[in-house]
Amino acid sequence: MKKEEEGNRIDSYVSQKKEELSRVAVQRLIEKEKLLVNGKKTKPSYKVQENDKITVEEEKPKEIELKAQNIPLEIIYEDSDIIVVNKPKGMVVHPAAGNLDGTLVNAIMAICKDSLSGIGGEIRPGIVHRIDKDTSGILMIAKNDKAHIVLSEQIKNHEVKKTYIALVRGIVKENEATIKMPIGRSTKDRKKMAVTEKGKEAITHFKVIDRFPKHNCTLLEVKIETGRTHQIRVHLSQIGYPIIGDLTYSNGKNEWQIEGQCLHAKSLRFRHPITNEEMFLEAELPEYYRKLLEEGLGDVP
Repeated sequence: MKKEEEGNRIDSYVSQKKEELSRVAVQRLIEKEKLLVNGKKTKPSYKVQENDKITVEEEKPKEIELKAQNIPLEIIYEDSDIIVVNKPKGMVVHPAAGNLDGTLVNAIMAICKDSLSGIGGEIRPGIVHRIDKDTSGILMIAKNDKAHIVLSEQIKNHEVKKTYIALVRGIVKENEATIKMPIGRSTKDRKKMAVTEKGKEAITHFKVIDRFPKHNCTLLEVKIETGRTHQIRVHLSQIGYPIIGDLTYSNGKNEWQIEGQCLHAKSLRFRHPITNEEMFLEAELPEYYRKLLEEGLGDVP
């Protein structure tokens, strides 16, 4: 704990440190005495001190019976260790409350049968990294535990290079730039992320592919060094260029009447987890995105 973090309420402090836990979830853990300070029960209003030892016994998610589903899925690459797919917009990556089927995991289970890594847990077999429900594009899945471990290490060490294509509102002046702003859970809306001093480091690079003054929008190539939740969406919105179709981070404006943001994970560069071969794979833009660019905005990148 940093000296300047002293005096923060413990529910706020823990939810900032553990993005997957909302402040309400932390309060629930405190109430159940599953969050202790120096081995003793505490209150949500407790102010943290520099030498405090905070232990959190997180609640295990309820078991979900996964079922394989024959859902059409574009496979970009597959071998005995990994499978790389082009996830469609609108598909959730793994099951959770409210989305127990129709997910990428359900589809992958039908394709891979029993050959998926178990490291991701019971509801996330093979899942090494994720992209948002309404973001389309390339995603890799591990078929065995060794592949999962190696790929996870590559991601942790920023060795996996991810490139996205984003269509944003406004005419971006810079030809290329880097956004370096910490991202954490929003204190105003726990379902959203935000740029905040107490957030985790987040670095996004972008360069302009094309500008469309007539339509007041810009097409960007975006690369990320870190993988914070909603990172690209939050960063671009923060500097005044929200992604078209992103209702969460564009104040509800959607003059294009597009369902889901115009954000596509275009390519991945990584080392094969078993052969160590350099891999570069690309996912084609979805039809709606391609059509929007071809018919309304000009050439496709």
